[in-house]
Amino acid sequence: MRVPPAKRGKEDSTRIEFRSPDPACNPYLAFSVMLAAGMKGIEEGYELPPEATSNIWEMSDDDRVAAGIGSLPQSLDEAVTIMEGSELVKEALGEHVFEYFIRNKRDEWNAYRQQVTQFELDRYLSSI
Repeated sequence: MRVPPAKRGKEDSTRIEFRSPDPACNPYLAFSVMLAAGMKGIEEGYELPPEATSNIWEMSDDDRVAAGIGSLPQSLDEAVTIMEGSELVKEALGEHVFEYFIRNKRDEWNAYRQQVTQFELDRYLSSI
């Protein structure tokens, strides 16, 4: 989610943007979890972090850490492991859907990691 700052004189353009985390994701599951996270933040009075005004892609790793800007998981396995530990996601989806989703993504990761990629063939086959 992105909430661009409101601009004086352009109140009609005030909006909340949904930046799809993945065009292949199930939008119903994604919205359910985002709404649950938003509601938890409202109910528990979470403070929003300061607005990021710099181009985060041009920031050094140290600058991003200092600004409190973390990185997303670097693999499906890492993402599923993080999701597995989330009570919020389990509550938002319900235990049955949550367990099915985790099992399905673990199967997907196992199928993916068993593949030999063209990169691996190009890089390593000639050294054998």
